[in-house]
Amino acid sequence: MSGTPKSLVIFLHGYGADGADLLGLADVLAPQLPDTSFVAPDAAERIPGAPYGLQWFAIPRFDGASEEVAAAGLQRSAEDLSDFIDQRLKYENLGPESLVLLGFSQGAMMALHVAPRRAAKIAGVIAISGQLLVPERLQAETVSKPPVLVMHGDEDQVVDFTEMTAACNALFSAGFDTYGHVMEGSGHGIAQDGLAKALAFLKKVLPR
Repeated sequence: MSGTPKSLVIFLHGYGADGADLLGLADVLAPQLPDTSFVAPDAAERIPGAPYGLQWFAIPRFDGASEEVAAAGLQRSAEDLSDFIDQRLKYENLGPESLVLLGFSQGAMMALHVAPRRAAKIAGVIAISGQLLVPERLQAETVSKPPVLVMHGDEDQVVDFTEMTAACNALFSAGFDTYGHVMEGSGHGIAQDGLAKALAFLKKVLPR
């Protein structure tokens, strides 16, 4: 970064990873966004039985947790993440209009869940290979509507590709400026064309 930051990107990692898993993206993005600060917090919960993996909330089909436990974990992590956002913006001396949340997989679910429920509109959300949780509650619980870029590999075998259409339709219906990009031939990951789309979106929505 070239001095005092003018914008902030918060990376949100996927299930079983940690913040460091996405920080490598900063090496690619930073030269094009020299006034941007990049951070990647760790989720607070450890995956039961896994020595290193972290989760934002339990996933019943993976670990056998109940839906109630998963919902409670989501609520806790959403509150923790929102607190982290407030603290980091204050630390960087930036306003919410300078922030983009970029989430992958479960991190994308967190970004799509938290951003619309924050009072102050952020600059944007990039959701990669994720899912819009509780879409039936989106319209009623939306407080702010940042622009959203939804990307997904059409050969994803972890989070089904149909979740991209479902998310885009719900977001568009709720009045969000919604952009979609299919990473053709890609599985559960971030392809080069997706990274290029993410960079273009960041350049468009972040203050310059």
